[in-house]
Amino acid sequence: MELTTRLLYSHFPALALLLCTSVVFAGDIVHQDDIAPKKPGCDNNFVLVKVPIWLDGVEVSQFVGIGARFGPTLESKEKRANQIIVTLADPPDCCSKPKNKLTGEAILVHRGNCSFVTKANVAEAAGASALLIINNQTELFKMVCEKNETDVDVGIPVVMLPQDAGGSLKESMRNSSHVSIQIYSPKRPLVDVAEVFLWLMAVGTVLCSSYWSAWSAREAAIEQDKLLKDGFDEHLTSDTHHSNGLIEINTASAIFFVVFASCFLVMLYKLMSYWFIEILVVVFCIGGVEGLQTCLVAILACFRWFEHAAESFVKVPVLGSVSYLTLAVSPICIAFSVLWAVYRSASIAWIGQDILGIALIITVLQIVRIPNLKVGTVLLSCSFLYDIFWVFLSKRWFHKSVMIVVARGDGSGEDGIPMLLKIPRMFDPWGGYSIIGFGDIIIPGLLVTFSLRYDWLSKKSLKAGYFLWAMLAYGLGLLVTYVALNLMDGHGQPALLYIVPSTLGTLITLANKRGDLKHLWTVGEPYRPCPHVRLERDEQ
Repeated sequence: MELTTRLLYSHFPALALLLCTSVVFAGDIVHQDDIAPKKPGCDNNFVLVKVPIWLDGVEVSQFVGIGARFGPTLESKEKRANQIIVTLADPPDCCSKPKNKLTGEAILVHRGNCSFVTKANVAEAAGASALLIINNQTELFKMVCEKNETDVDVGIPVVMLPQDAGGSLKESMRNSSHVSIQIYSPKRPLVDVAEVFLWLMAVGTVLCSSYWSAWSAREAAIEQDKLLKDGFDEHLTSDTHHSNGLIEINTASAIFFVVFASCFLVMLYKLMSYWFIEILVVVFCIGGVEGLQTCLVAILACFRWFEHAAESFVKVPVLGSVSYLTLAVSPICIAFSVLWAVYRSASIAWIGQDILGIALIITVLQIVRIPNLKVGTVLLSCSFLYDIFWVFLSKRWFHKSVMIVVARGDGSGEDGIPMLLKIPRMFDPWGGYSIIGFGDIIIPGLLVTFSLRYDWLSKKSLKAGYFLWAMLAYGLGLLVTYVALNLMDGHGQPALLYIVPSTLGTLITLANKRGDLKHLWTVGEPYRPCPHVRLERDEQ
């Protein structure tokens, strides 16, 4: 614990980043034109589309596109999707009748110069059986009908491909005499098992952190009680938390965390690149080593065989006194972290990232504490506004959702930033990961751990206390986030938008109903909960 605490103090900006950088759940995110409304003939749901590429009868690659609001419903089964020969449009934009004769081929065109519906009508009239539109950007764009368009009865499927996929397909067509494609849209399961496991991971992490924090607080209270019995009141000062290696947040630092996180998020957005992700990986590895080391030492110290090693210390240059058990565990943690960093692109690397991440989150929630409900309200409220702004409102100034761009790691060549937990979607034909950012666990977790410390130090039962309801509220808020993600047509969702009102609203409402709100708001945790201490105060 001593080593971890010193490093947390020396890397305070990194700690603030972990506390306040909340990454949204990222699904398959596409850009949408919200101007044109649905209308008859142009009311399809947006669906992702698989486009396998066949060269001379052999499947060589597969691209992902997006279907249009108009056109027929796409086939959902690969075995039922016909192979179609694909040809280049002439002119390339397909805004006028093609010069080449079409007899059921799929036509590949460029975006621009006329509306999507116009391109589809021209291609269908020329005899094309499908239309592939190459976007002028690397992202996908949702194709809708213009406001004043009337001829929207399109009878051929229309799919948009990202710029890089379209370029690759054109290159294949130049180098091969026979290029064909399939077009189909597998249905995504309503709920994937990965989301269930990720929910359990997040809730379990907060649960473990809360009990560890409450146990530590109770042990500290027992030590204080012993000192009181022996008459050593001078040892009980306002700096007790700091002397025990704890970091107590105040109102100013809560606001600073969110401001710092916002500045860092903008820096990530502006400087997003491979080398910047590498720096974040190094920071994550340092924090992961400390978190894993702290958790392993705490667990091993509970066993009789390791008690002596945990209680024996040696002086280490720079770090000071470090237990022998910490020295023994540290090389294992460092090796584990380095292995993850080297092989983080492997298919099973998410397991190592989750282990390091969970250990780091538990350690942060053990060391960092909010003293009362007032500070918790300021922290969660600021984080709530932070999440909404950087996911939704930042589009007005940056033309893109800053949080989503950073979460996906756009332009870095990496699969997102490492400050998140993720699990591969198991039964989703589209693959990918279900993810949750550290901030979505740490920020509400600080409030939940505070509620259990209060219950234990106030000697409240589980039903009469606040932890049970705070824990249920967190789980419910996280569940609502997943529901919203599945209902919002693939749009990334800020988890704190749902979790903060659920947890904070539950605690404030319940405390007000029970008459504890004033005490929780200003005092928070009782400092001397032991019965004989209260008697001594009464006698005085």
